[in-house]
Amino acid sequence: MSTDAGTDFTRFDYTDPHGIEIAAYEWAATDPHAIVQIAHGVGEHALRYAAFAQALRDAGFTVVANDHRGHGETGRRQWGGDLSKLGTLGPGGLRAAEAAIHQLTDLARERHPGLPVIMFGHSWGSLMAQRIINREPRIYDGVVLSGSAKRTPMSMESGDLNKRWRGDGANGFEWLSRDPDVQRAFIADPLCFPADIIKLFGLPDALRLFGTPAASVAPDVPILIVSGSDDPLSRGDSLRLLADAYRIRGVRDVTMRVYPGARHELLNETNREEVTAEIITWMLDRFPRG
Repeated sequence: MSTDAGTDFTRFDYTDPHGIEIAAYEWAATDPHAIVQIAHGVGEHALRYAAFAQALRDAGFTVVANDHRGHGETGRRQWGGDLSKLGTLGPGGLRAAEAAIHQLTDLARERHPGLPVIMFGHSWGSLMAQRIINREPRIYDGVVLSGSAKRTPMSMESGDLNKRWRGDGANGFEWLSRDPDVQRAFIADPLCFPADIIKLFGLPDALRLFGTPAASVAPDVPILIVSGSDDPLSRGDSLRLLADAYRIRGVRDVTMRVYPGARHELLNETNREEVTAEIITWMLDRFPRG
């Protein structure tokens, strides 16, 4: 474990059962009262969440995140520095990527025994989180699904996410945020790339992302669903249907918040401070200090 120069996070590594070295990060709060684990989306990496992690840390949460299989520093090392292979998950595919998330959860609980763990999953990370809590309903004490959707072909867009913003001068990443600086930063980041799931993961793993909340989901684990009204990933009433599906399965505390005009990456939107504050308030209401 080492603290990167010029940063306020600690980087550490762990090895998954397939022998892949997973890069991970921790933003440690002083006397934390809970842990937030971040699961990032396709085509990006955990350090894009640094500002959010710092805000959470300042609110008393210790934050952990990993670069998923094929992504970020994990992917860079996994493929020997060949960035053209980023997004390729490698042996074990989607299930191994999810197992590495679970492994980090276990490490966080070992380091901070007795503290609740809240999962913050964005986009692909939110889809994996939905799959994980289907299998292990109480692995997390709270769940935030950001930029998510009900995992059915009719509710989740799997084609061109930027088609609404096509035209002269479009850069292809307008779907991420209304902030053009966010779009430019994504394009300039060598560890970011287009999120073509079928091409990157293959059809079998892409199809595994479809599903619905299981009957076994924990009724007492609160769920927050946050999204932008102009997020192209969710089609129609996808978010309401997702929230209703968890309520039907018996989850007692399901909150949905949709931000008018916002696009896919709420934490990088023009109203990011509002979004961050409301997510932290939701967490503190359910996992208060002291």
